[in-house]
Amino acid sequence: MIDLALLRENPEAIKASQRARLADESLVDQAISADAIWRKALLEFENLRAEQNAHGKLVAAAPKDEKATLVAAAQELSARVKAADAAASEAQSALDTVLWKIENVVVEGVPTGGEDDYVVVREVGTKPAFDFEARDHVALGELLDVIDIERGAKISGSRFYFLKGWGARLELALMNLALDQAVAAGFTALITPTLVRPEVMAGTGFLGAHADEIYYLPADELYLTGTSEVALAGYHRDEIIDLSDGPVRYAGWSTCYRREAGSHGKDTRGILRVHQFNKLEMFSYCPPDEAEAEHARLLAWQEQMLQKCELPYRVIDTAAGDLGSSAARKFDAEAWVPTQGTYRELTSTSNCTTFQARRLNVRYRGEDGKTATAATLNGTLATTRWLVAILENHQQADGSVRIPAALRPYLGGAEVIEPKARA
Repeated sequence: MIDLALLRENPEAIKASQRARLADESLVDQAISADAIWRKALLEFENLRAEQNAHGKLVAAAPKDEKATLVAAAQELSARVKAADAAASEAQSALDTVLWKIENVVVEGVPTGGEDDYVVVREVGTKPAFDFEARDHVALGELLDVIDIERGAKISGSRFYFLKGWGARLELALMNLALDQAVAAGFTALITPTLVRPEVMAGTGFLGAHADEIYYLPADELYLTGTSEVALAGYHRDEIIDLSDGPVRYAGWSTCYRREAGSHGKDTRGILRVHQFNKLEMFSYCPPDEAEAEHARLLAWQEQMLQKCELPYRVIDTAAGDLGSSAARKFDAEAWVPTQGTYRELTSTSNCTTFQARRLNVRYRGEDGKTATAATLNGTLATTRWLVAILENHQQADGSVRIPAALRPYLGGAEVIEPKARA
């Protein structure tokens, strides 16, 4: 949720953000009007309640012969207070409804526009130059017997798969490498719930335009999470957290679920866009004035992981219209996929400023002793999709795949996955 103080003091900043996002600018004017109505209703309620309190003292001190008249007046005043309270509550609800539709205010410098309007920040690494016809990750998965898409579809339908033998071990090695790096950087490891309540899912901003991407269990009123970010954002809901020693950081390991609604015909081959996958997510709470510096740190940790996996990649500054409702800025790190001749997203990191924490009521105590809304940030450190880039970039002419050196300690020192090798 956006800051009410900003709405009142600088609505033009919010309108500019909405324009940059290609979003509905009129919501800002609706919010201004709703705020004025709510403040007027609240003032009327508070004035009547003050009058009621003062009248109550008169009743208590009045002579017996005057009490009946004063009590009757008190009853009438009580009814007016009750009606004013209801009106103020209704006005606040109307204001909240509008506020929850307005997306987070973007950070200065974020590119304007949609999905294709990103800015390339840097390219790192050398793209492989094969002297043989490169196989895609699906062909490699079959040749090495590490990915079984046919049986995944037989068991669960399209966009499901089995990771098998070295494929399963490679994913676990990747996740453990990421977890070890996160813990060394000061993150607390968490294995998170993958079912969450509606108020937590809504609080993180995932029940907006992309709600149809989420699996919902109506009998239980629970949502399956598409990232542990949701559980991690809700972890300190309605709490005051201690940030006196710096950011509070968590690394959440979870299975993730996405319906991929509206993606028919996109990335149907292989495991780039699937309904279920594993992911290790970094999540930080910090004071708002430290959020941009923390964002840079999250991105640096992501790049370290990409470099450990010896992958050529680029970093892009995502355009405002492709941020999602919660992010004020997002950087994507995209690895080179040789058989597609393009970069594909492996990680993203978002600075959500105070947007999520305000919805979830996560606060911290400042140096002055007063409470304020914390900032939240997130960033993926490893996920199943990385196997696509690892297999394709490290393939060899005979169909084998070289294991990046950083992953070998997690695989018993193995250096190569051979065709048809079995764990």
